[in-house]
Amino acid sequence: MCNLYSITTNQEAIRALFRVINRYEGNLPPMPGVFPDYPTPVVRNGSDGREMVLMRWGMPPPPRAGGPPVTNIQNTSSPHWRGWLKPENRWLVPFNSFAEYAPEPNPETKKKDVVWFALNDDRPLCAFGGIWTEFRGERGTKSKPIPGPHMVYGFLTRQRHKVHHRSSLCGPGEAPPPRLSKRRNAARS
Repeated sequence: MCNLYSITTNQEAIRALFRVINRYEGNLPPMPGVFPDYPTPVVRNGSDGREMVLMRWGMPPPPRAGGPPVTNIQNTSSPHWRGWLKPENRWLVPFNSFAEYAPEPNPETKKKDVVWFALNDDRPLCAFGGIWTEFRGERGTKSKPIPGPHMVYGFLTRQRHKVHHRSSLCGPGEAPPPRLSKRRNAARS
């Protein structure tokens, strides 16, 4: 999965669709481009019911691997992820569309186009599933580190069909997701 999605729906629509009881209070502007480490709204089960909170995109990487935060988790059999697969660490992240690079370069530009996917051309609100945790280290850039603790999340993904090579829109044993509509280089706002 490319590390880019958009959430342009307001808090009230998120609250209504996911039956959120406690919601993030504050301004939630449209986010036409969400990249790793951006704080974004997430729906999780809290002690008083479903709540919407802001978390940063990217889980701590496996210690042996090191590297940047992990945004898309595919190998859930890895011991590193097992502790976070419990119900209390699961969440939904609302989105309206997500992006992937085209499989082949554009003949005119010689670069791969960004292709946006949504459930349909109206880009209705839907959600990815994943896991979250509290991370006590620094996030942000090397020049402007942001000390922890941080609430962080990652998408659970798996191999899928050739239009979108990974998908977290359905789980094992579930019906496949509806056919996704796609647009090359379409402005998403």
